[in-house]
Amino acid sequence: MSEIEIGRAKRARRAYSFDDIAVVPSRRTRDTEVVNLNWTIDAHKFDIPVVAAPMDSVVSPESAIEIGRLGGVGVLNLEGLWTRYEDADAVLARIRELPADQATLELQKIYAEPIKPELITARLAQIREAGVTVAGALSPQRTQEFSDVVVKAGVDLFVIRGTTVSAEHVSASDEPLNLKKFIYELDVPVIVGGAATYTAALHLMRTGAAGVLVGFGGGAASTTRTALGVQAPMATAVADVAGARRDYMDESGGRYVHVIADGGLGTSGDIVKAVAMGADAVMLGTTLARATDAPGQGWHWGHEAYHRELPRGNRVWVGQIGPMEEVLFGPSSHANGQSNLMGALRRSMATTGYSDLKEFQRVEVVVSPSSC
Repeated sequence: MSEIEIGRAKRARRAYSFDDIAVVPSRRTRDTEVVNLNWTIDAHKFDIPVVAAPMDSVVSPESAIEIGRLGGVGVLNLEGLWTRYEDADAVLARIRELPADQATLELQKIYAEPIKPELITARLAQIREAGVTVAGALSPQRTQEFSDVVVKAGVDLFVIRGTTVSAEHVSASDEPLNLKKFIYELDVPVIVGGAATYTAALHLMRTGAAGVLVGFGGGAASTTRTALGVQAPMATAVADVAGARRDYMDESGGRYVHVIADGGLGTSGDIVKAVAMGADAVMLGTTLARATDAPGQGWHWGHEAYHRELPRGNRVWVGQIGPMEEVLFGPSSHANGQSNLMGALRRSMATTGYSDLKEFQRVEVVVSPSSC
């Protein structure tokens, strides 16, 4: 790929966001009724390719159960309010009422409460009792500390999610997590990320991960670009990681690692483009935080917002649309791509002539003229 000269001492590769691209109709169309949105990872089959992000404003035990009932999977943040407080709902109410100028400081204080292993066990048991897929997430820093508790409590999917996760973390003070050893010894599929480049993703795939998260998550609530100068233009990032998946299949003799887009997915059109660029599924935060039955009730924040030393996110108002079922399946009463997300994906696939997600990854795309 050609590079652009920024100055005499630095060259850069051109990268594209979802806003920069569009899918192109083909010679064939289909009825929406024959389009299949099923997604399977390891032994777990889902009706829709939606993973709800492990953010306290999006996934509670109750909303994880609802998302599971609707055909997706909700990932509980095992470092969040539900594993720190017995009465997490009261703390949520307090967060929603915080004045804007005090929100960051108060979030830091709230999340300073220690994580309680017995609450991890209780919250996961609550989800399991509902008969849906049980998924929980820890950051790389907390995985070694609490993984035994999580495994004993019982999860179907385990997510290791951070702003950036590498297979070669270097630390002068702590023993870094050995991802390859950890995943090998764990008896459940592991999804790990974020990664934003071909090389980083390939290394994560070689650890034995069942899925790789692409991007840094956070979305509307993240200030990572402002604070750290780090950004992953998502169309290019997903395509690069999909390329790593293809090459890893050749290298490993056919082992398929799922690519899950995680970030920049504010509308149904973004979800369509993520799959078109090679994603098998999407991890949604902001889009689901708009549901009236999401824990944040219109407010949204991620783990970056309460980092003890360098917060890289805000508590933001994203608004409310309707129940989770309406956000995912409609009917929609507006045209901004914020509800009936799966209906839009299904219609886009039908319009371009594709019947399932794997086929749709081959759809033709263009760089949209407005971005050139």
